Amino acid sequence: MAMRGHEPGKTVTSKVLALLAAFEGGSERLRLSDMAARSGVAVSTAHRLVTELTTWGALQRGEDGRYQVGIRIWELGQHAARELTEVAHPYLHDLFELTRENVHLSIRQGTDVLYLERFYGSRRVPLIAQVGGRLPLHPTAVGKVILAYEEAWFRDTYLARTLERRTAFTITEPGRLSRELLQIRAQGYAVTREEIRLGTCSVAVPVLSAQGTCHAAIGIVMATGRAVELPRLVAPLQGTARRVEAALWPGLVKSRPAHSLWHA
Repeated sequence: MAMRGHEPGKTVTSKVLALLAAFEGGSERLRLSDMAARSGVAVSTAHRLVTELTTWGALQRGEDGRYQVGIRIWELGQHAARELTEVAHPYLHDLFELTRENVHLSIRQGTDVLYLERFYGSRRVPLIAQVGGRLPLHPTAVGKVILAYEEAWFRDTYLARTLERRTAFTITEPGRLSRELLQIRAQGYAVTREEIRLGTCSVAVPVLSAQGTCHAAIGIVMATGRAVELPRLVAPLQGTARRVEAALWPGLVKSRPAHSLWHA
C-alpha cells in the first residue's frame, strides 16, 4: 500500500505540513529518516524540503543530525489564542499566588486538550503535558469540563470512538463517561484521580463564552496523596474563571444569572 506522501498529486504544501506534523505527539528531536517515515514523504524529497525548512527557521538541526521544531514556528505560534492568554495571564498568576498550586489554561483542539499556559508551584507533580502539548479530552479534568459543555453531537461522536486508556483508572466506558459529563455540567467542575497518570489528580472549571459554551478551561493538578484537598480549590478556580470571562466579555457576567455561569 502506497504511503500518503507517495500518492499521485500530493502537493508540496501537503508534504511540508506532513513533515512538520511528524513532531506532534511529543516528539522533540527526530532524524530525517524518522520524519520521512512518519510523514510518508520519500527520503530524497524530505531531505530537500527539510533543508529549506531549516534555512527558513521552521526546523533546527542539532550537532547529532537530528531535527527539532525551530524558533520561528514558536514565534508564529505565540499569535495563536493570543487574546485569551494575554487576558487570562494576570488572573492565572493571582490564582497561583493564592493557592501555590500547579495552574494551567487549556482549550480544545480537535479531540485533544491543548495547554496554553502554566504556572508551577513548589510542590510540582510529574510533567504530563508542556505548554503547547496535547492530551486526550476524556482522562483530564480540563478536557472533561470542556467535553461536558460541548454540543451533544460532538460528545456523542467523541464517546463513540475507541477511547485510550492511559491508566487502570481511566474511564473509557461510554455510558459511564456520559453520566459523569452530565454531572460535571450540573456541578460546574470536573475532578480526575490518576486517569492520565498515576500519582496525579486534578480539578478544572470552564471559562464560558458569550454564548454559554466552554471557551477554555482552567485547572489545577496535584499529587494524588492530596486529593482530599481538591474540593477547596473549586471556589478559587471558579472565581478566576469569572474574572477571565468579565475581562473577555465586559458586562456579560453581570447580566448573567449567578447560577448560569456554571450550569447554563
